[in-house]
Amino acid sequence: MESNALIWFRKGLRIHDNPALDHARRGSKHLFPVFVLDPRYLDPDPSAFSPGSARSAINRIRFLLDCLSDLDATLRTLGSRLLLLRGDPVPVLCTILKDDFASISGIEVFSPVSHTLFNPAVVIEKNGGRPPLTYQSFVKLAGKPPTPHTETYSELPPVGNVEGYELLSVPAIEELGYGDLSQEEFSPFRGGETEALKRLKKALEDKEWVATFEKPKGDPSAFLKPATTVLSPYLKFGCLSSRYFYQCLHNVYKTVGKHTSPPVSLVGQLLWREFFYTVAFGTPHFDQMIGNKICKQIPWRDDEELFVAWREGRTGYPWIDAIMIQLTKWGWMHHLARHSVACFLTRGDLFIHWEKGRDVFERLLIDSDWAINNGNWLWLSCSSFFYQYNRIYSPISFGKKYDPDGNYIRHFLPVLKDMPKEYIYEPWTAPLSVQKKANCIIGKDYPKRVVVHDTASKECRKAMAEAYALDHLGDNLASKEISNGLRRKLDDQKASRPSCLEQRKIRIK
Repeated sequence: MESNALIWFRKGLRIHDNPALDHARRGSKHLFPVFVLDPRYLDPDPSAFSPGSARSAINRIRFLLDCLSDLDATLRTLGSRLLLLRGDPVPVLCTILKDDFASISGIEVFSPVSHTLFNPAVVIEKNGGRPPLTYQSFVKLAGKPPTPHTETYSELPPVGNVEGYELLSVPAIEELGYGDLSQEEFSPFRGGETEALKRLKKALEDKEWVATFEKPKGDPSAFLKPATTVLSPYLKFGCLSSRYFYQCLHNVYKTVGKHTSPPVSLVGQLLWREFFYTVAFGTPHFDQMIGNKICKQIPWRDDEELFVAWREGRTGYPWIDAIMIQLTKWGWMHHLARHSVACFLTRGDLFIHWEKGRDVFERLLIDSDWAINNGNWLWLSCSSFFYQYNRIYSPISFGKKYDPDGNYIRHFLPVLKDMPKEYIYEPWTAPLSVQKKANCIIGKDYPKRVVVHDTASKECRKAMAEAYALDHLGDNLASKEISNGLRRKLDDQKASRPSCLEQRKIRIK
C-alpha cells in the first residue's frame, strides 16, 4: 500500500548514504523533506561576544545555510524540494503530524544510526554497559563498520499537498538581520554535500598523501592550503557520510598497499570521532567537570580578564593570538593549532577552566561537535584520557618550528607584518628602534604578554601535581570539596607572592 512519508533533516544534510531518505522513499506516494529553521540558532543575539546567534557564531550559520541551499538544489534535480519551516522544531513537527505524536497516530518512525560508523549504545553494551575509556579498547570492541548505501537516485517521490504551511526559501545571511557584511572576512570553506564530495575527491586523488597521513604530524601554520582534509565540518553537518568516507579510504589503502594505521592514519581520525561519541553517549555530565566521573577535579583559576584576552587574541603571544584570530574570522584552524591554544588557556599558562575554552570553540568553530569538542578539551586540559600534564606546548617555539618566518602570524596579525622574523614570535624582545621601524610598539600597537610563559608554566605544573594528588583521595562525584580546598590553598599562595603579570610589572618599574 502506498503511503506518505516525511523525512526530518537535522544532521545528515545529504542524499548519498542516507538510510532514512532511502527508507522514506520506498513505497511512498509523496515524500515531504523537511528542515525546521530554529530562531535560536539563526537570529542575531546582540549580547553574544561575537556576531551570530545565541547558539552559534556567524560562520557556522553561513555554513548551515550553504548546506540547506545545496540540499534543496539537489532535491530539485530529483523532482523534489526542501520544505523549510521556521520555529521550535518539536512543536512545528507535531503540528505537521496533526498535533499528535507519531507513535500513537499509526505512523511508523524510522530513525537509523547513520551519523556515526557505529551505534554507541551497541558498543557500550558489548563492554558490559560501560563506555570504553581508551581508544584501543574502543577499536577492539567496535569491529568493522557497516558498508554505506551505494544506490543512487534518478528521482524521488514528489512532494504532496503543502497548503496551509508557510514555506520559506533558504535565507541569505543578511536577510536574518545581520546587516551589511560585505567588508567582513569569513571562512573560505563553503558548506554542502556537493562541496563535501568535491573536497573528498580532491583529497583522495593524492593517494600517497592519504596512505602516509600521520597525526599529529602536519603543519598547523599552513592556511592557504591546509595540511588536512578540512572534512570535519562536512561530517559535523552530515554533508559527508562517515561510512562512505571510511570506505573510500580503504579503497585507497587497497590500491597503494603500504599505509599508516590507526590511531594516526586518516581512518584512525574517523575512529577517534567514534570513540568520543561513544564515551560522551555513555558518560553522564560529560560536558562538565563537576559530576563527571571520568574528569579530574582541578581548581581552575577564575580570571575573566585573562580569559577575554585569550578569547580575543590579545595575550601578547603572536602564535596564540594569530590562532584565535583565525578561529574568529574563519571558524576553523588546524588541530595542532587547537592544541596550542587549549593548552595555553588551561594547564600550560593561564590555568583557566577548560569549560570556558570549550564554550568559545563551541560557538566559533564551523565543525563544532558536542562530543568531540568536549572530549578534546578534557584531553588537552589533562582532565581525562591524557594525563601527562608536564608536556606543554610552548607558545613560542612550537609555531616557530613550522613557520620560522612567521607568515601565518603576519597574515592574521597584520600589525606585526613588518616585524623582523627573529622577533616575530617574541616581539617584546625587539629593541624599541626595531619596533618603531616595524610600526608596532609593544604595549601600544600590540599588547604586552599577559603572563611570562616560563614562570606561568611552572606554576601550572605545580598546581596540576597538587590537584592530581588530591583527586585520587575520593571518587570524583564527591571531590568538589577537595577541589575547593585546593583552590583556597592556591589562592593563599598567590596572595603571598606576585603573579606572573605582577612580576613583570615589578621588573619594568
